[in-house]
This record gives sequence, structure tokens and C-alpha cells, in this order.
Amino acid sequence: MRKTLLTLVLFIIASTMNAASKNIDKIEPSFWYVGMKNPKLQLMVYGANIASWDVAVNYPGVRLGSVVKLESPNYLLIYLFLDEEVKPGKVQLTFTQGKKKEIQYYELKERSHKGTERIGFDASDVLYMLMPDRFANGNPANDNDNTLSPSKADRKDPNARHGGDLAGISEHLDYFNELGVTALWFTPVLENSMTGGSYHGYATTNYYKVDPRFGSNEEYKSLIDKAHEKKLKIVMDMIFNHCGSEHPWLLDMPSHDWFNFPDYEKKFVQTNFKLTPHVDPYASKYDFKTMNDGWFVRSMPDLNQRNPHVLRYLIQNSFWWIEYAGIDGIRMDTYPYADFDAMAEWMKELNEEYPNFNVVGESWVTEPAYTAYWQKDSKLSAPRNSNLKTVMDFSFFEKVNQAKHEESTEDWKGLNRIYNNFVYDFLYPNPLSVMAFLDNHDTNRFLEDGHDIAALKQAITLLLTTRRIPQIYYGTEIMMNGKKDVSDGNVRKDFPGGWKDDAQNAFTREGRTTEQNEAFDYISKILHWRKGNEAISKGGMTQFLPQNGIYVYSRTYEGKTVMVILNGTSKEQSLPIKNYSEVIKNHVSGKDIVSDKAIDLTTDLHLSPRQSMIIEL
Repeated sequence: MRKTLLTLVLFIIASTMNAASKNIDKIEPSFWYVGMKNPKLQLMVYGANIASWDVAVNYPGVRLGSVVKLESPNYLLIYLFLDEEVKPGKVQLTFTQGKKKEIQYYELKERSHKGTERIGFDASDVLYMLMPDRFANGNPANDNDNTLSPSKADRKDPNARHGGDLAGISEHLDYFNELGVTALWFTPVLENSMTGGSYHGYATTNYYKVDPRFGSNEEYKSLIDKAHEKKLKIVMDMIFNHCGSEHPWLLDMPSHDWFNFPDYEKKFVQTNFKLTPHVDPYASKYDFKTMNDGWFVRSMPDLNQRNPHVLRYLIQNSFWWIEYAGIDGIRMDTYPYADFDAMAEWMKELNEEYPNFNVVGESWVTEPAYTAYWQKDSKLSAPRNSNLKTVMDFSFFEKVNQAKHEESTEDWKGLNRIYNNFVYDFLYPNPLSVMAFLDNHDTNRFLEDGHDIAALKQAITLLLTTRRIPQIYYGTEIMMNGKKDVSDGNVRKDFPGGWKDDAQNAFTREGRTTEQNEAFDYISKILHWRKGNEAISKGGMTQFLPQNGIYVYSRTYEGKTVMVILNGTSKEQSLPIKNYSEVIKNHVSGKDIVSDKAIDLTTDLHLSPRQSMIIEL
């Protein structure tokens, strides 16, 4: 009993010392997990003149590797090594400076899942991409936060914060199930304490804290747990290329090489936004450095991933969110703008720790050869290997948006563009792990300023049946439109019904217009049919050259075949069925899941303008 009391007293004293500490502001990450494959753990300690302090460690199975004192006296990097059998508990860190001594207890936690049990997204999923600030406001009390840099929620300003949050998303999880998507990709939710608000989330000022205007870390984790109960995966948007200009790192640089082009106040260097130097055999060093190390804008300082301390920090941060919050995937922003070798090392470590997890990297170039260069095991980048499993198909995006208003009977226009896009799949090590999309938060919406539901239906049919991982932008299902030439905010409008005073509530059937319900029902029907359909998620693909503007392809897996027929013209067309006997084989009929009608496959088919068919054989 006396031993227990003594332990309790010591713990209270230590806790009091922690709370009273004036030199240590915080340690990142705030806790860690035992049982990780990589035994190295970096602790970044923040505090006034903390670099002048020495550190000792006392805990079974934990060894002090090195203590790194950076150029700024206000940071200290502690590298620990955790033995394979180390137990969860509180590691005693003793900081001394002459006769001064402070003790911090650093917690090591048990992992809730093994690394192999973290299952990422794949071609069986459909990602629904949304912006938390623009989707739904479940907690108006957090719309503004006086502890952060000055900003004010104002729904009348398309470039200000509007108040959407995690609570709003949580309230509408059933909506995603009704629609039929299987995964949610949010734009970044981490703190953006930036003057003006940075509603989009791409200017991080704290890598370990959810922005309080969205909610808390605990709310984020709770939302993910609730989503998992409803069989929804969550993909976290991360940015290793840059942070926000009001991050403590820029206000007090840890070292001169923490950022690229750190002398930005005297000589600001902006990226040229031209990604071709990665693959151009004739690229100049000047162009490459400007592209790779230049800043996006002054408010987004470019991190130097070649600095091993920066890279270790970022790698650990991604692992921490997987372990703590249980995310099911990562979308990495501006992937090629960061250092190739550093990102490849991150992906190598992540794939080793979480072999069934997935990361998609944004590489905004519309040439398939360029995109394929970035996929894991690509021969195009050999002997280097990005180790990145999934890339984004900007070529598909470009071509489907060019094709939507064209007649496919014209040479290489309309659906001929789509056919030609897939011709280049021989460049990809794994076409099934390429992400296709019609639009996203950085582009015009697919409908632009119009309401062409026929074009939308055909594009959705294509997106959800081809050999890709599909991503849908929020509001597409209710025909939200907009173009960027007005403002970015015009393609990032609030989802109607996400705010209590909205005149329309498009989350309900009663609140949607007839046309919106037509679009919703069409998309939802294909989404629900797609779930568990291995011909779509795993199957091979056979495509036929478009004839008379009609594009036909099939997906086949273990004897199951789906035949997709798209009339890419504004005229009625006849399809000579005998031309497709190699995929129809001995089938005499099939079912069109779009119309729910039986289809006679012994005679030519007659298609109405822009008609789409998905025939199960």
C-alpha cells in the first residue's frame, strides 16, 4: 500500500512539474505507439532556449540515439530508439541545464490494429471528395475562433470561411450511404491559423491539430469511427510540399535549410508550375530547381524534404494520423513539387508498415506517360521507384471534359478521346490503381455553367465502369455547377441544406428538384450496383474503336462480363451487334442496369441520342 502511495505521490509531483514547466512549450508528436517496424522516433521539442538543455532518458527498452540542436535555440530534436519488445507506458525524459532540472513523461501507447490490418481504398471503392468548410455546418459555435489568426466566417464572401465542420459531415453519414459511395476524401482538416482563414486547408500551421473551426482531434477520430460503422472509409488530405506562412517554423526557422529558398523576404522565388523537368531529358538545372523548390505563393513556404529532420517529421506525422485517427488512405497534395527521393522513402516506409494501405498522389499533368512515371514500379522512372501506388488521371479528366460537347463521329473527338486515353494504359504498372475523376475543387465543375444532364449521365457511366478508382466531387449528384473564371469559390459552393437557414435542403428527396432527383437516382443506382461487382473492381478490359460515334467496352472477371455502350452523338444510332461477338460470346440476352430492361443480343441495338447502357451478360 505504501509503495502504491509513493508511486502516486511521485506521479503527482511529476505531473505538477510538467504543468509548471516554463521552458518546454510542447513536444511533437505528443505520444507515440509501440510495435512499429521502424524503431526510430523523433521528438521535436519547442521552448524558449530549449537547445541549451541536455536530455536523459530512463525507460526499459528505450535508448537515446542523438540530440540535435538546430540553428534556432528554440527547438530541440531528440531521437529515441524503441526496442521491439518495449511496453506501453510513460517514458521519463529528464531535461537539465546546469542545476536546473525538468522532467517530462512521454507516453507510448498500444496500437489498436496491426499495420497489416489497415486496409486502404482501391478500385472497389468510389471516393466522394468534399470540402468540410462548404459541406455542412453542424456546430455554428465554432465558426470563429479568437485564438487563431484573424478571420471571420462570412457565407456572402466566396473566399472566406463559411462555417462547415466535422459535426456537419457526421450528421450526414447516412446521406453518403444512400448515395452509394464507399469512401470520403476531405480537403485538409488540420489547423490553418492564417489571416483571412484559409478555408481550403492547404496552409497548415499545426500538423498535429485539427483546426478548431472544424472541430477537435477527438471529433475527427469519432467521425472516422462512426464512418467505419457505416462501412465508409476516410481519406486524409496531406501536404508535404509546403505549410502555411504563419506556421511557427517560418516565424522562427529551425535551421536555414528547413525551407527551400529561405531568403524569401529579400528574394522570393515562385515555382514555375511546370512539372516537365522531372522527365525532360534536356531539362536545365535552373528550371528544375525553380519548379521543385520554388514556393507556390508567399503564404505557402516550400518545405525542404532533403533535410532529413524535416522528412522524418513528416513521415512520422502521416503514421501518427493512421494510428491515432484510423484513416483509411491519404491523398497527397502537389506530389511532384516535393523531392522525389524523399517522397519515395516516405512511401517505402509506409508500404512496409502498412502494406494494404493506399496513397494517391496529385500529379497535375495531362500526358499519360508523365502520370505513369509516378506510379510504383514504373519502368519509366527506373532505376528510381516512387513507391506510390495510386496516381490521378488528369488525362482522363481533360479528355472527358473536351468530349462532353463534341460529336463522337468526328475524327478523334468526343468519345474517341476517351478510347485514346485508355490506349496508353500499357504505360501504367497497375491501371486498376489509377484514380479517375470528372472534376474536383481545383477545376471547373463538369457541368460548368450548364445543366446538361445527358452529358453528366454519360460521363458518370464511364467513370463508374471503367478500369480505374473513381472519385466524385461533392454536389455532382445534385448537378451543382460553376466555373473558376468567376472565382475558386464559385466551384466550391455550399451544399444546399448544410446550413439551418438554407432555403433548400438537397440532402432530402423532398428538398431536391425533379432534375436533381433524376441525377441523384441515376448516379446512386450505378453506385449501389457497383458495390461488390468484381467485374468492375478487378476485371480486365476490352475496348472497341468507336464506330458511328458509339463507344463500346467490356469488363470481365472470372466468367462475369459487363458490356458498356455509349452513344456519343446527338442522333439515334444503330449498333451492329455482330461486331462485338468476342465479348458477347454465346449470350443471347442481357440486362441493362440503367433501364432495368432485358436486352436482346441476337439483333442490332437501337440507341437514342447520348444514351448509355450497362449490360450484364
